[in-house]
Amino acid sequence: MADRILIIDDEQGVLNFLYVSLLQTGKFEVTLLQNSTQAYQELESTPCDLLLLDMDMPVVSGLEILQHVRKNYSDIETVILTGVDDVKLAVEAMKLGAYDYLTKPVEIELLLLVLQKALERRHLIKQVDELKDLKFDDLKNPEAFKDIVTRSPRIIRILSYIEKISLLKSTVLIWGESGAGKELIARAIHAVSPWREKKFVAVNAGVFASELFASEFFGHVRGSFSGAYADKKGFLEEAQGGTLFLDEIGELSHAIQVKLLRVLQEGEYFRLGSTKHQTVDTRILASTNKDLQVEMNRGNFRKDLFYRLNINSIYVPPLREHKEDIPILTYHFLRKYSQIHGKKIKDISDPVMDLLQAYNYLGNIRELENIVNQMVSLETSSVLQKSSLPQYFRDACPRHQPKGSFEAKSLVEVEREYIQKVLEFTGGNRTQATKILGISRVNLIQKIKKYQLGDIPSQRRNRAAQQKLAL
Repeated sequence: MADRILIIDDEQGVLNFLYVSLLQTGKFEVTLLQNSTQAYQELESTPCDLLLLDMDMPVVSGLEILQHVRKNYSDIETVILTGVDDVKLAVEAMKLGAYDYLTKPVEIELLLLVLQKALERRHLIKQVDELKDLKFDDLKNPEAFKDIVTRSPRIIRILSYIEKISLLKSTVLIWGESGAGKELIARAIHAVSPWREKKFVAVNAGVFASELFASEFFGHVRGSFSGAYADKKGFLEEAQGGTLFLDEIGELSHAIQVKLLRVLQEGEYFRLGSTKHQTVDTRILASTNKDLQVEMNRGNFRKDLFYRLNINSIYVPPLREHKEDIPILTYHFLRKYSQIHGKKIKDISDPVMDLLQAYNYLGNIRELENIVNQMVSLETSSVLQKSSLPQYFRDACPRHQPKGSFEAKSLVEVEREYIQKVLEFTGGNRTQATKILGISRVNLIQKIKKYQLGDIPSQRRNRAAQQKLAL
């Protein structure tokens, strides 16, 4: 059955062009609407899978229609068209759930690619919705997910989706906050795939300068540059036949994005200094903690690269959105670090568990793991007690306040204070701070600059330096 597309635009010439272009593909049923005042009635009477919507219309604007669609037709994907390249408007449309934002005159090849991806997302969401009552034991290959500790129906649905795409060698974009478990998801994709006996190579893509990327990614031959004393395999060749995981893909410079795009488009590459081409036989997975839709509209990330990477997409929710996993994760980490530290700690006190469950983790699962690690290293009894909680954690936990005395703070203020406390606790040691926060060093440096968090006072550094951190 063909996908149904409703196009709303006040320019008849645009409607005619889009109608002919889409019908020629033979993939769509197309309905046109020039008068935006009839949009709500048309949506009610003519079911559609995707809405192609102009923003700049009189009387009823595209933004008003988009708000109506998000409220009443959450299963309809929307792609925005506009004659004005307005980043602010694009961001607002994305926040309302639009899949993408294209500027007129639109290239038909790009439009068809965007429509295809938007409809693929709609179909996958429908499939996932059908799995709402799925349990871990219902997975076809639960053993492949042994490293993922969860009881959350939301996470289990992600694992079921992984099983569906495991046979495909197409790229996968994994997105979510730092510390949420994106690399675990990438390793699970590899573990379920037919290429699981081959290598899984994980690379932090954000740490490479442009001049180093070609050598590290593609490899080089002896004598190709000063210091190249021997042939060297690149990451692509190391992962040949298996999986290459590129973490923090949103940090890549434009120059590196172009190089990666060529690999994905052409399926081949050259070692630095070599004229012999190498064929890519590697599944590429990428992850990001950034909203690449927003980054594209800001000009920071190439659209063509995004669509090459985003063949399949997985959103990993932050820990605060599946808090039911906090107890099982906490006991899992307790067993792990009790063994590592040679402790015989068997339980967690109720006050500690209450605090752990009430806390919102900026560093997500990675931060929870580091908290438990430190508590186990400090605890002298057989039960984790409040006295073993990190000081920064206790300072950040909500205290009892008289009714009506709540001090409202923005998320920005909370995050700034929180990062400052962690930096003070570690004596300004950024490596230890990234472990506690569960974010990358690049992210921490960006936030230090953003919040103008300079060096902590020397007396605090001296005091913190005396603390023994088991991280």
